[in-house]
Amino acid sequence: MSARWAEQRERGNRLAVGIIRWVALHLGRSAARLLLYPITLYFLVRAGPQRAASRRFLAQVWGRPAGLVQVARHIHCFAATILDRVFLIAGRQSLLAVRLHGEEWVTELVASGQGFLLLGSHLGSFEVLRAPGVERERLPLKILMQPEHNEIVTSVLAALNPGIAQTVIPLGAPNTLLAVKEALDAGGVVGLLGDRNAPGEPRIACRFFGRTAAFPLGPLALAAVTRVPVLLFFGLYRGGNRYDVYFEPFTDRLDAPRPRRREILADWVQRYAARLEHHTRMAPYNWFNFYDFWDDGEGS
Repeated sequence: MSARWAEQRERGNRLAVGIIRWVALHLGRSAARLLLYPITLYFLVRAGPQRAASRRFLAQVWGRPAGLVQVARHIHCFAATILDRVFLIAGRQSLLAVRLHGEEWVTELVASGQGFLLLGSHLGSFEVLRAPGVERERLPLKILMQPEHNEIVTSVLAALNPGIAQTVIPLGAPNTLLAVKEALDAGGVVGLLGDRNAPGEPRIACRFFGRTAAFPLGPLALAAVTRVPVLLFFGLYRGGNRYDVYFEPFTDRLDAPRPRRREILADWVQRYAARLEHHTRMAPYNWFNFYDFWDDGEGS
């Protein structure tokens, strides 16, 4: 897998996203969910590369061909989580039924004052964690991300809650590592995603659903540099208004001495890929990497 996701043009426009936001906030969630059907149809017809990527992904997971109905369900699942971001960011998370699994791992670390990394993916919704954490001040959370990707959706939704923007640490900025260190030293939580390669980023070839996929080295390299605990996070959408949020302990401290650093990190990236595969099998329609994920070549 290369950084092809970064080359994809953002579909939709600011007006359309604004209309969806207005309907959601003024007419309610039930009315807004009716819009998911024409939205799904639009992407099913117009988004050819994403449609093909969905079909290939589902076929790889299931070991059998995926039809147009399954692809439509995949797109609908993605659209539903984007819609729910409106309610999460606007502080209306009571509309959603969120079940937490393994919350004690987070509670213990936060109570101890120990900063830690929360490693997620583009499987399901990260927002289901982030917005409640900001609103309730239960989780001192910062997010490492590239805010320019999906800029229209991000900017329109961020206007609902300016506090959300303050939680972002931009990837690739001159002070990124310093900002991460300051957050961790203060006992905070830094969330990041471990399944997409930025252009030019070192990669590790991993086994993923029986094929080779290149995963980024950076997230686990950050864990080795900061030497803080790492928890895994998966926020899976279950349909309707239901979400299951899973927290898993990953490592108390990642030690990777320089002579063997790449070898050790490669092992940890493979462990991450294995846990991502496990949860993806539980909820394949939550896979929101709509591009050709696998690469039979080696990571670089």
